[in-house]
Amino acid sequence: MRVPLSWLREYVDVPAEATPEDVLAALVRVGFEEEDVHRFELQGPIVVGEVIEFVEEPQSNGKTIRWCQVDVGEAHGGVRGIVCGARNFFVGDKVPVTLPGAVLPGPFPIAARKTYGHVSDGMIASAREVGLGEEHDGILRMVELGIDAPVGADAIALLGLDDAAVEINVTPDRGYALSIRGVAREYSHSTGAAFRDPADRPWDEVAPGSGFPISIDDQAPIRGRAGASEFVARVVRGVDPTKPTPAWMIARLTLAGIRPLGILIDITNYVMLELGQPIHGYDLDKLQGGIIVRRAQPGEKLETLDGKERRLDPEDLLITDDSGPIGLAGVMGGGTTEMSGTTRNVLIEAATFDTVSIARTARRHKLPSEASRRFERGVDPLVPFVAARRVADLMVEYAGGTSDDEFGGAVFAEVFVAGIELPPLFVPHLIGVDYTAGEIESALRLIGCEVVEAEDDAAGWHVIPPSWRPDLTDKWTLAEEVARIEGYDRIPSVLPLPPSGRGLTAAQQGRRRVANALAAAGYVETPSFGFTTEEQNDLHGSPSGAHLPSIKLANPLDGQAPFLRRSLIPGLLQVAHRNVSRGFTDLALFETGTVFLPKPGVAYGTPHVPPLAVRPDAATLAELDASIPPQHRHVAVLLAGNLVTKQPGIAPVAAELSDALDAVRTIAGAAGVMIEVAQGQRAALHPGRTGVLSVGGTEVGYIGELLPAVAEASDLPGRVVVAEVDLDLVLSLASEKVVAASLSGFPAATQDVSLVVPADVPASDVRSALADGAGELLESLRLVDDYRGQGVPEGAKSLTFALRFRASDRTLTAAEATEAKLGGVAVATERFGATLRE
Repeated sequence: MRVPLSWLREYVDVPAEATPEDVLAALVRVGFEEEDVHRFELQGPIVVGEVIEFVEEPQSNGKTIRWCQVDVGEAHGGVRGIVCGARNFFVGDKVPVTLPGAVLPGPFPIAARKTYGHVSDGMIASAREVGLGEEHDGILRMVELGIDAPVGADAIALLGLDDAAVEINVTPDRGYALSIRGVAREYSHSTGAAFRDPADRPWDEVAPGSGFPISIDDQAPIRGRAGASEFVARVVRGVDPTKPTPAWMIARLTLAGIRPLGILIDITNYVMLELGQPIHGYDLDKLQGGIIVRRAQPGEKLETLDGKERRLDPEDLLITDDSGPIGLAGVMGGGTTEMSGTTRNVLIEAATFDTVSIARTARRHKLPSEASRRFERGVDPLVPFVAARRVADLMVEYAGGTSDDEFGGAVFAEVFVAGIELPPLFVPHLIGVDYTAGEIESALRLIGCEVVEAEDDAAGWHVIPPSWRPDLTDKWTLAEEVARIEGYDRIPSVLPLPPSGRGLTAAQQGRRRVANALAAAGYVETPSFGFTTEEQNDLHGSPSGAHLPSIKLANPLDGQAPFLRRSLIPGLLQVAHRNVSRGFTDLALFETGTVFLPKPGVAYGTPHVPPLAVRPDAATLAELDASIPPQHRHVAVLLAGNLVTKQPGIAPVAAELSDALDAVRTIAGAAGVMIEVAQGQRAALHPGRTGVLSVGGTEVGYIGELLPAVAEASDLPGRVVVAEVDLDLVLSLASEKVVAASLSGFPAATQDVSLVVPADVPASDVRSALADGAGELLESLRLVDDYRGQGVPEGAKSLTFALRFRASDRTLTAAEATEAKLGGVAVATERFGATLRE
């Protein structure tokens, strides 16, 4: 909201010496955010001059210029010769003259210069040249602006160009501040300056009659509320739309960010800014019959003032006459009844419309306007009569009309504002400041509330908010107002003490450990969007590549990827492709994120979306919850390129499946589980180079090398290995908290063992058997060789394991280590028929 200071001073006592920055500081104290200061970017001397004579001189380029003699007063050099191309002024006219040394918006400095064979000693200015609108077809004539000033007078002050405007950010709950009336009141609250309400006008002395037919026929109310509760009409006859808008009004509208469009429209905009009540004017002679406020009918269309034809929705609230729609209520008028240069009789509309209805219409048609901006925040329902009278009075004064009070009309309902019970200690306890009862009462009365003390002192107050504050709906909003008026600086800055024993949950701690461990191992975390294609979901989000259900979004961010992901791998492949395309070919990436795994046979998505303005009941909330598929948090890694880059004396080492296995072991160690690997199969992974990851017999993920065709489809050269783990499931399978093991001061005893087992027995099963039989002395167990060939029977393989034993209280003997190893061999022999290889 831009507020010209001269306008603000009409309704609140702003000190003459106060700067725009001082005004902004005062408004900041009552909760507004400052945005900017706006001024007319010009400087004098710009003075009133009188055209003494001029000679018209045709030029070779076909243009005719006027060589003028203009009297600017003895103090400014008397009569000056000025070249001017405009032809709308006459001898004897007083005009604004920019003298050498002046600077016009642009910036455009003025200097004496030779042009068209003359030295032009200044310039006669148009409206656009001094910043008063876009009119550039003619010179500003003081007589048309109603200005009678002596020659040599300061034109900057006469035209209102010495004014400035402050701009504040108005939050959606404080729509009353989208007016000079509201901002003046807030400045008064901040400084204690006397406030004069511009709505305090004698509108009721000439109340609108019932000569013009108006009706409200809303058959489809939103939230049970009619779209219009009040509609006031006044008629002004015999206006002259060609009359100029006063310079002071143009200056104020320009500073407020409104483009001047002619006296009739300028007056409606001026009153809207002054009172916060949107106004619309109709050409009365173009109306057919009376006005009906109703909802749109199927198939109806309307051409709005911006020249666009709009297909109407049955929820749109319309202003209609016998010809059909003539305006989108509270948003924008129609082109068929707009005021124009031929308008002679005006019907003035000031109404109160439902906030939700207007907001939906404006958004549906992508048609924000100054009117809808105010209506959707709520306007004062007691102002329409005042605003309509104010517009009529200004049109009579400046457009030469006559008010026809007998031909007006009005439809309105009683305005009821619900009271709020405010307990006496509620505000101090909520805000944390020891406000006295007197301070609370004073603050609420200052903002316009009616405060009635309860008979019982312990009951507090019964508070009725003012009509212009629809945001005050409960005791919490009243408490916020008390804190705002009494000053935010009184609220202590005290950090709350967290209750002991709380912090991250076990699952949160586990996820953080896993992410930190992978980062410490050299992996880079790369979060990606949770959307993908159905093909990618089938390829990476199912073990066999079969089609499984996926959730499709109604309004996806990317129309090419409208499905919620079932796997993290597609996102990692996109990140890898982006890096490779930029020259980064050696990649070690990981991501932790949510995947969406709908269950087969379950229909997800809700058939009924509750309206935005209605709070859903428990059954609707349960239906919405049931429409959300299970969401699991996964962790995935991707390796491509070299794990060790080429260096002097060192050959590059390409990332392999074993490196991805190390990443899985890192995840397992951070999660506190033992992850086992067995041969598996996935649609996107290489046969024979794919493993299934499990914990205690429960499958938790997979690992493998991408098929060359899949890697090539992602534009990834060479070998790409990936692994994905259901992190939530892994953490739920962890039996105990992860505790760092104590370091033993005693040496380890190492032994190797080679076992011959059938070729189809997984090495992980043999490893588990050795671990089970070796007992508590076993510290680590590692597969170091898988041999098949000469010396090993057909259909068998030799697995070599490195075992390390250690005791916490003594140095182990070789016999103790051998006994533990043989215990493991015995279990492997029992389970798989393993024999020691000679």
